[in-house]
Amino acid sequence: MKISRKEHKGQNGRVLVIGGCKDYVGAPALAALAALRTGVDIVTVCAPEKVAWTINSYTPDLITKKFLGEDLNLTHCKEIMTIAEDYDSVLIGPGLGIKKDFVFKIIRDLKKPFVIDADAIKVLNLEIVDKSIITPHLKEFEILYKNTIKKDSFDELDNDVNIKKIQKIMNSNIILLKGKNDIIFTKHRRSINKTGNNSMTVGGTGDILSGLCAGFLAQSGDLFESAKLAAHINGKLGEYMYKQRGYGYTAYDMVQEIWRFIK
Repeated sequence: MKISRKEHKGQNGRVLVIGGCKDYVGAPALAALAALRTGVDIVTVCAPEKVAWTINSYTPDLITKKFLGEDLNLTHCKEIMTIAEDYDSVLIGPGLGIKKDFVFKIIRDLKKPFVIDADAIKVLNLEIVDKSIITPHLKEFEILYKNTIKKDSFDELDNDVNIKKIQKIMNSNIILLKGKNDIIFTKHRRSINKTGNNSMTVGGTGDILSGLCAGFLAQSGDLFESAKLAAHINGKLGEYMYKQRGYGYTAYDMVQEIWRFIK
């Protein structure tokens, strides 16, 4: 995937991250920082006010939009969608909490390329979403499958069967199924990513992956290639960090090293 750099601020991509709640502050911050490290010009986080102020204390590089209350809810949708008009990709889900009505409203009414992760996947039905990257781990994939295909049971022993069934009804979405080997697939295509290792069970690596997806998507507009590149780089990061620190590294440590694999 080739990305041409432009001269003025904002022309190299803008990412909007929607997430965070009183219990999960780090997830949207990690995702936003990962998106920024891909080379986009601007990353903004829409979050509850205390979460947003905490993210501001982490770094001066992220813009935050602060919303009253401990959680995002339907009363915030109109303002968030107005903000999103100026952004090239939207990441929803990191640290959000289970907010079905909120997620449905944003995804149905906001006509932007989405990356859908974490808690947003748990309430998702593929019938309401199109032209998005969805990044579940196996348990979230099972929930997504059952929310979408209500008549067929999820095959606990053969995930390839589940993938083939869901491919028939997944519209123009990309699913990046995280695992020992990541499986990136569309309705008609499939790619396997083999980078990474079992040190990446540390919390926050999935938030970094979704942020990478959103950053590449904002710059290229290419869903499939953005998902493939994000999975590859996230895995290479895990390999690098394990060589440097063994099992003792954190997701925040990973964010600091993204530049090595972007250049």
